[in-house]
Amino acid sequence: MSKTPLVLKTDFPDLKLVGRGKVRDIYDLGDKLLIVTTDRISAFDVIMNEGIPDKGYVLTQISNFWFRAMQGIIPNHLITTETRHLPRSCVKYSDVLEGRFMLVRKARPLPAECIVRGYLSGSGWKDYKATGAICGIGLPAGLVESDLLPEPIFTPSTKAELGKHDENISFEKMARLCGKRTAELVRDVTLAIYARARNIAITKGIIIADTKFEFGRLPNGQIILIDECMTPDSSRFWPKNLYKPGGPQPSFDKQFLRDYLETLDWGKTAPAPPLPEEIIRKTADKYMEALVKVFYC
Repeated sequence: MSKTPLVLKTDFPDLKLVGRGKVRDIYDLGDKLLIVTTDRISAFDVIMNEGIPDKGYVLTQISNFWFRAMQGIIPNHLITTETRHLPRSCVKYSDVLEGRFMLVRKARPLPAECIVRGYLSGSGWKDYKATGAICGIGLPAGLVESDLLPEPIFTPSTKAELGKHDENISFEKMARLCGKRTAELVRDVTLAIYARARNIAITKGIIIADTKFEFGRLPNGQIILIDECMTPDSSRFWPKNLYKPGGPQPSFDKQFLRDYLETLDWGKTAPAPPLPEEIIRKTADKYMEALVKVFYC
């Protein structure tokens, strides 16, 4: 039985909606933001028609865990995830918000996403096969798919508009977009967060193959971690006990859904194909398994 009702879209008429992304609905509360994580799921930058039960709950709880674990490295935007601390204007929506919201500090997002890769997978594997490098960063010859990299690498990207694809960029271009000092700071913080998280996750039987972060600037100029933190939507989670380099790995993330979609005659553009009930259920199970391992293993 689901922990939360299925939520594909929120509609709070007396709150100011300022953004609706692939997964999150964002409301402006004046000096704070209310971020609601729905059960929407996207693949290849296309939002599916069906939701994944409890997905918003899982993402919120996992982000909350990692935000707390990384406080000593860099502050983040999270104020609370508890309904008893909601502003009065939001209390009437508690039934919808329970377990799936974050009340956060406002910050201006940097114009680049920070991606760190510890293993050779996904677009990195495709890049390596074609060029022997990932985003221009040379790697040893002879690596196979899912191999552990000699050391984690930082590969930033632009943040595309909804429905468009992110674009990998060089560190030099990121420095031009964000400023050299800021780019160096978030690069170093990204690598430090990943190093700590990878050590924590491996004790729980999870390999974090890669992940991405977003950072923002507070009105006083301070850089903080924003958005989500090492969820199955922003990371590749692999079971440690099944890890075997040389091909794709089983995962706790939406790679399961991507793999299914790859079997279809679909051009990876909207409209999305309908998802069978079995695929929805198995995808939900993958997300919940990730939560159980993060919290209880």
